[in-house]
Amino acid sequence: MARSQTRADEFVAYVSARRGYLRRTAYLVCGDWHAAEDLVQTALIKLYAVWPRIHREGAEDAYVRRIIVRAHLDEKRRPWRREKVGLDGFDVAAPEAVSFEDSDALVAAMKTLPERQRATLVLRYWCGLSVEEAASDLNCSTGTVKSHTSRAVANLRAILSTDELAEERQRS
Repeated sequence: MARSQTRADEFVAYVSARRGYLRRTAYLVCGDWHAAEDLVQTALIKLYAVWPRIHREGAEDAYVRRIIVRAHLDEKRRPWRREKVGLDGFDVAAPEAVSFEDSDALVAAMKTLPERQRATLVLRYWCGLSVEEAASDLNCSTGTVKSHTSRAVANLRAILSTDELAEERQRS
């Protein structure tokens, strides 16, 4: 009894401390707050199943990040498995407070990137993973991570510079 209680207490403490970080990471991967909640919930369910081993190794964040990315990519590969609600636009989530570092233009530009490029950028720059760690999470080679990163950054630069030019033209 005490052992399972300790497991549950440790898990609850971890989730309480890291849920916001995991939710933001999932949002950056998928671009939708509702889908981000689903991804985090899926990841936490899988984490709880292996909690004693993962917690003992101290690899909780890496495990959850990997599950979030892989679950999102799996969903994008199989869109027919997802049920669509019929009330799009009526049940909109309340906007969250945007920090100084966040930019609407960057988030909009990130949403235009292909899924793998977006996931690569989130893992490399938001989560601060090395090329090797991102490759492990994405289940691909380090060369693929490098090429996705390079293409994604080039695409973001092109999109954001086009937006800036359009704004300057409107001001003139």
